[in-house]
Amino acid sequence: MTETSAAVLAGREVRLISRPHGLPTADNFAVVERALPALDEEQVLVRNLVMSVDPYMRGRMNDTPSYVPPFQLDQALDGGAVGEVIDSRSDALHVGDLVLHGLGWRDYAVGAAGGFRCLDAEAATPLSAHLGVLGMPGLTAYAGLLEVAAMKAGDVVFVSGAAGAVGSMAGQIAKLKGASRVIGSAGSAAKVEHVLGLGFDAAFDYKQGPVRRQLRDAAPDGIDVYFDNVGGEHLEAAIGSLRLHGRVVLCGAISAYNETTAAPGPRNLALAIGKRLTLRGFIVNDHNHLRSVFTDEVSAWVREGRLRWEQTTVQGLENAPEAFIGLLRGENTGKMIVELSGGAT
Repeated sequence: MTETSAAVLAGREVRLISRPHGLPTADNFAVVERALPALDEEQVLVRNLVMSVDPYMRGRMNDTPSYVPPFQLDQALDGGAVGEVIDSRSDALHVGDLVLHGLGWRDYAVGAAGGFRCLDAEAATPLSAHLGVLGMPGLTAYAGLLEVAAMKAGDVVFVSGAAGAVGSMAGQIAKLKGASRVIGSAGSAAKVEHVLGLGFDAAFDYKQGPVRRQLRDAAPDGIDVYFDNVGGEHLEAAIGSLRLHGRVVLCGAISAYNETTAAPGPRNLALAIGKRLTLRGFIVNDHNHLRSVFTDEVSAWVREGRLRWEQTTVQGLENAPEAFIGLLRGENTGKMIVELSGGAT
């Protein structure tokens, strides 16, 4: 063990101690210090530097079957993080390596080396970009728009949650790929201005009037693709505006994540029959075959200044629950990130 890691005897982690009913509260979480285990062969010890909170984590807080197992009570949460290897018993990773992995919500991560992906230490990109524009949200936008929706040049595209990590990228990628018009919805006047600044052709504040009317005003001739991050009223409005053979990418439904009763489905779903619409849900992990081309293309756009990315940063592991709750309230612009201080030693 190195001199640096030999001093690391304990670390903090955030645990789910009760299941939320509606919007989570701070009482659903606890920050706990625990002893760190000695490394086994082929394991590494990583000091986390930055971690992600994401909307999908809300579903994992319910004890219901889904595409990923629910979080367990009185156990550490997990999620995307970037950290530095400070001890290693594997030839695959060395002390000082920067790694991307799925053991966030803690100061220190211990695990098999195969669960950590080494990052380019010379890259100028901030580490948090690997959790946003070049990470899961970026690939979600890229795959959802280009493979699931099969967007083509000339399409009119509507993106809900357009100021968020996924939505802001989906709209920009649509423009870069030749969409004739891109419309976004957001939850405040400031966010609308931000979305317009990203190059969207039009944007509206969904809190300032019926989504159906505002979408019709922004796209009077209809839309071809709807990238859905919100569900509910937005999905119903989009179905009404979609043209023949329109496509809906069902990425998220954050408007319902904290509901305590089941929300009714779109009242106009029958329109999908005559319009021959395609409504398709997807999970980003089904599209990992795109990762290489995604990374190359999006990295180039970022370097060239053709694609902008924003983040909202919260400091300290102890504030990760509030960052997550703030995300569900829509308090972020772009990716919500938690920067970590290194934890107890």
